Amino acid sequence: MKTIIHLLFEAKMLKELNRSGYAFLGSGKESVAEHSFMTAFICYVMSQTETDINGEKLISMALLHDLAEARTGDFNYVQKQYSRVNETLAVSDLIKGLPFGNNIEDLIQEFNDGVSKEALLVKDADQISFILELKQLMDTGARGPEKWLPVVIERIQTPTGKKLAGTIMDTNWDDWWLNNYSE
Repeated sequence: MKTIIHLLFEAKMLKELNRSGYAFLGSGKESVAEHSFMTAFICYVMSQTETDINGEKLISMALLHDLAEARTGDFNYVQKQYSRVNETLAVSDLIKGLPFGNNIEDLIQEFNDGVSKEALLVKDADQISFILELKQLMDTGARGPEKWLPVVIERIQTPTGKKLAGTIMDTNWDDWWLNNYSE
């Protein structure tokens, strides 16, 4: 049980770890845990609309896709040009002694391989989470997101991801709040 509790404390560290790319964007802020939650929630939605996928695998992969960052930190694309992260070692160390450690390792590896339909959808959800953040920042007047949105949207690979990204771009971030508004 102690090993499982260590894993829970380690996962909790993601709440304290900010995503590093926002410093380069010039606005916005998000922890790795907040990002992982949003990615998993997007995967839940995808699991309700997609056929022939394993919804539990999809959501689990989304929850775990950045878990190693509790050990490695969050490296953005500039930092990755100069520093190498040994995610395989980080995952290997974090699953030691866990009775379900191989499941964690397999899901993270499947995500990184990006071949299965679930992995492709999670990769899209990972980007859609960022698109939602950028769209809100843009809609509220931040400068910078308009440069990054086309780059991030270009990363989307699946028809479902493309449909979600397109609809996000055609929707004001606060439309849900103002829908049926009256005083």
